[in-house]
Amino acid sequence: MESDMAFDMLLESDVMVAMRDGVRLATDVYLPARGGRAADGAFPVILERTPYDKTSPSRSERSVSEPKPLGRAEVARFFVSRGYALVYQDCRGTHRSEGRFEKYLSEGEDGYDAIAWIRGQAWCDGKIGTMGLSYAAHAQVAAACLDPPGLAAMFVDSGGFSDAYQGGIRQGGAFELKQATWAHRQAALEAAARGDARAAAALEAEDMRAWFARMPWRKGSSPLRWAPDYEDYLFEQWGNADYGGYWKRLGICAKEYYDRFADVPMVHLSSWYDPYPRTATENYLGLSRRKRGPVSLILGPWTHGDRCLSWAGDVDFGPGATIEGSLAEGFLELRLRWFDRWLKGIDNGVDSEPRVRYFRMGGGRGTRNAAGRLEQGGTWLSAEDWPPPDSRELALYLGGDGSLGESAPPPGAPPLRYAYDPERPVPSIGGSITSGEPVMRGGAFDQVEDPRFFGCSAPFLPLSSRPDVLVFETGILDDDLEVTGPVSALLWVSSDCPDSDFTIKLIDLHPPSADYPRGFAMNLCDGILRARYRESWERPAEMRPGEAYRIRVEAFPTSNLFARGHRIRLDVSSSNFPHFDANPNTGEALGSGRLRRVAVNSVYMDAARTSLLLLRVRGRFSARQGN
Repeated sequence: MESDMAFDMLLESDVMVAMRDGVRLATDVYLPARGGRAADGAFPVILERTPYDKTSPSRSERSVSEPKPLGRAEVARFFVSRGYALVYQDCRGTHRSEGRFEKYLSEGEDGYDAIAWIRGQAWCDGKIGTMGLSYAAHAQVAAACLDPPGLAAMFVDSGGFSDAYQGGIRQGGAFELKQATWAHRQAALEAAARGDARAAAALEAEDMRAWFARMPWRKGSSPLRWAPDYEDYLFEQWGNADYGGYWKRLGICAKEYYDRFADVPMVHLSSWYDPYPRTATENYLGLSRRKRGPVSLILGPWTHGDRCLSWAGDVDFGPGATIEGSLAEGFLELRLRWFDRWLKGIDNGVDSEPRVRYFRMGGGRGTRNAAGRLEQGGTWLSAEDWPPPDSRELALYLGGDGSLGESAPPPGAPPLRYAYDPERPVPSIGGSITSGEPVMRGGAFDQVEDPRFFGCSAPFLPLSSRPDVLVFETGILDDDLEVTGPVSALLWVSSDCPDSDFTIKLIDLHPPSADYPRGFAMNLCDGILRARYRESWERPAEMRPGEAYRIRVEAFPTSNLFARGHRIRLDVSSSNFPHFDANPNTGEALGSGRLRRVAVNSVYMDAARTSLLLLRVRGRFSARQGN
């Protein structure tokens, strides 16, 4: 092979690659070149498969120093000049590729076939790496589930469903409504790309905020009625509420394929305000225990794909929060080092780096910066496993007086009751949301109603003032306390309805200050459980009115330093809309029932039925009462 110093680049565009069923997928091949012709020899190859147009810039291919997204050709040039071939492919049924788009479910076999085709080309040296954000991460993990020959390294960026039933499509039995906003936007873009001006105009004319105020939708009477393929799969996802064969399919459930999964070096990257930190940690745990690896995990403080930003929502984590200048010179360089080590065999020290690197939020000044954001601060830490092996579990009891602490409640303490009205659900103020515009947005925000968020109304009071939100707080912390790892709550609950939801939200409660006279209630992570699934995801069971049940509500993982003088807060309620669909409380089939009921729900906190918040912590928990 020729020297890999500063190759030129040659593009072979729209190569139509046949899949096993004869459908051809449009593929762009960027090759190392000399003097205007393809360079002699064979090269390692990097593959990215996308439904977002292989010729359009990826919004995440940017940096602190260059905030404008790079074009695909610019990204290709970075790798090609260093001795790689780069391949971009339009997924089935999108842009220039043939076939019918069925979200997620064709990517395993199509990815396998694409890798097989690459491996057979004269310019491929037999080693193939995969990369890509979000859907491109789902696509590469789906292919790896089939262990394609030639696959030699992976960089999985914010996706790659470990189990879409518990993160990405559904969670705790509830449906993630970002699937609806994503489908609407992508259907409009696809219609425009295919020259269907009428459908594109009709989709663009739909008012998604108005549609979200008028649920439930019905097939043929939804904002997606102009794009039947997209409407079909959306309602299929929404209507398949019970766990079973539908959710174990290739493309949306990697954990069903862990034993067969390709044993190659891989990075799983996500972030605290991304929909996929649970996916990343589950894939890391499931594969690192089964494979020689190495398997690495990186978790930052960003929203989806925004690793070049130091902030998420209304909170800033400091200049060290970005990948650029912290973990590598930049995101391109981070991936290059990974591929250089495992596709080219360059001994660059990658394999001696920590298996787990995570950003612990917190420790900042708590003041408002020039951009108007809370200075939360934070720092990068490393560990040899997840959660950090030197952490321990801390159980905090929920008290009927709104307390949260290590003292068990007294016998006979009464439950706390509230009325949950699905016509007036608790609004989603930030969180692990992406693709939600114009209806919802992810990130960290003060948990106060605000005109920016769907479902909020004047006088825009704190969520803690709502009668359907139960608030539990520790005393003022005497010492810094790190919380890093999974978050869950064990709750004793009952309802006067056959079904209802129970939600949790972990909050870092900043004390009042000159910049924030009311303090700042910063959301860290949240979770939900549809009570019909309290015993089994496969076999739902109605609740009997008034009967108490013990349930576990799991939130996504997080890492935060609760600073001395702060409080740990847990909010418990029964809705988080429009992040999740609002439970109608009727027990009817989800996503199609038209009736709604107000549920009177209870949370028990007595000596016989203790409700607990479970955290993984490092440091001493000590708190005192006071204002």
